[in-house]
Order: sequence, then C-alpha cells, then structure tokens
Amino acid sequence: MISSVHLIEIAAISDVIERTELFAVLNHYGEVIITDMSKVRKRGEELHEAGLGVADAVHVAFAEASSDYFVTCDDKLAKKCKKFDVEMKVVTPMEFCAKEVLR
Repeated sequence: MISSVHLIEIAAISDVIERTELFAVLNHYGEVIITDMSKVRKRGEELHEAGLGVADAVHVAFAEASSDYFVTCDDKLAKKCKKFDVEMKVVTPMEFCAKEVLR
C-alpha cells in the first residue's frame, strides 16, 4: 500500500539511485488506497500525542484504516505499537512472509 508518508519520505532521500529505485518498487508493487484521511489524521495525532514520531504515527494510522497488518523492521516502533494497542497485527517482514507462505 502507498501512503502519502511513503512518498514524502522517499522524496527526501538524497541518493538519486536509491530514491528512483524505491519509487519504481512502489509503482510496480504498491497500491494506492482510498481511505477517510480525516480519520487517519485524527488517529495519527492521537498516536503522536501518545509518543510516536510524526511519520510513524501517520504510517500506523494509515495502516489501521486500510489493512490488517503493519509490517516494520523497526523493533522499537513495533513495541510502541503493542503498548498503544494499535488496531492491527504488527509484524516483521519475516513474520509476514511466513504467515503468507511467501518465499
């Protein structure tokens, strides 16, 4: 899924090759999800006030509004998500691949 935060974060990458490759991955595999952005913004603000960084809060709020899983490599963020009772499963990429039987 593609959120506006993905686009902002990738656009900020100074390495042209890395930035181009990440945009290519999103264009090929990503899916734009239509959701109620006012609810995402409100939930993002709640998560930010609870202690998540701004970008992390928006990522999590967007995922809550549009998915059953939040996949992250960030162990600290995963722990914070569990602490704040996010409304989806928070998993590592390996856990997600195992659940979906991906190789």
